[in-house]
Amino acid sequence: MRYSNVAIPLGCVWSSPFARWQGSLAEVSSIDLAVTVTARALVDRRVDPVEINGLVLGWTVPQPEIFYGAPTVAARLGAAGVSGPMVSQACATSVASLNVAAGTVMSGGGAQLVVATDRTSNGPTLSYPAPSRQGGAPEIENWVLDNFDLDPWAGNSMIFAGEAVAKEAGISRSELDELTALRWEQYSDALAGDRAFQRRYMVPIEISKKKGETLILEADEGVRPKERESIAALRPVLAEGLHTYAAQTHPADGCAGAVVTTLDHARELSGGEGVVRLLGAGFARVAKSRMPMAPVPAALSALKSADKVIGDLAAVTTHNPFAVNDLYFSAQTGITVDSMNVYGCSLIFGHPQGPTGLRSIAELVETLRERGGGIGLFTGCAAGDTGAALVLEVTD
Repeated sequence: MRYSNVAIPLGCVWSSPFARWQGSLAEVSSIDLAVTVTARALVDRRVDPVEINGLVLGWTVPQPEIFYGAPTVAARLGAAGVSGPMVSQACATSVASLNVAAGTVMSGGGAQLVVATDRTSNGPTLSYPAPSRQGGAPEIENWVLDNFDLDPWAGNSMIFAGEAVAKEAGISRSELDELTALRWEQYSDALAGDRAFQRRYMVPIEISKKKGETLILEADEGVRPKERESIAALRPVLAEGLHTYAAQTHPADGCAGAVVTTLDHARELSGGEGVVRLLGAGFARVAKSRMPMAPVPAALSALKSADKVIGDLAAVTTHNPFAVNDLYFSAQTGITVDSMNVYGCSLIFGHPQGPTGLRSIAELVETLRERGGGIGLFTGCAAGDTGAALVLEVTD
């Protein structure tokens, strides 16, 4: 998909901190979190909700009252006359949501607010009535755990896909550990100067709880050091595998968002700070149980749509739930692993599904801002052996 006249005002893509699974946000509705974080983000960026013409809500884990999700979020933000679609595409939800918003902008739909939010903690257990079964026993599905554990089409778990690609690509355990440790060191750079880099895009969480208490979360929760010596001593998750728990991401809870509009409107909203032009997106699907390969064809598709090549890129971020993802991507594209994700990635800060990509896109934008602008690429894999990618340009 190629975009024309679509942009984000510079500074108007954000993310909350990510909280560890079953941590501080475990009992906070992702809808409530979306409203709280988005409201503060808009105030801080001086964007009046009345300037928003539509809302795209991305989510993957059902929450109470999600049936009314998009119009409810809009109304609670002060845009009662606004609604829009809800998008769910597993880990590709962020790019898919931006793609919907960009298409609406290009068709004359006005400024769109993209909100991606998920709580993997305490995911619902669904009961599907089945009167014809023995004793009328219902079919039961744990939305998060069962789907993490098995791709019904491929017949395997996600970790199996990571191991299959590592084996076929000839990647060693030591390479996986080295990549993991590198990503930890890069994430540590984002914490320097009292988290100066993260504060450029991160919106603190301040949300009321029961009994008059207030939950405040200003930084990522549950991130563990991944240093070479300690992770080398870990056992693989699968008996014959290579990936340890350090070499894969952890489920998390969080929210992210962006304002998508026309180029002129983006310049107006940015107050002269510049814009993020959306140039093109790409989606791809690869063979069964080969999910870590999908970011490559997705990225190449996005670059082709944007009429760009790898040599044009000034920065790259990825969603890499397994360490093998970036190693495979580097081998196929020639982009060195140390030039990607220079401030960390989902392998380190966690994966709340829907908002994960938007956070990495926010980091991509801020990395390019530090470098004076340029072309950037985000790419990542998603459940179902799929991938999604976005090419953008930070400019004046």
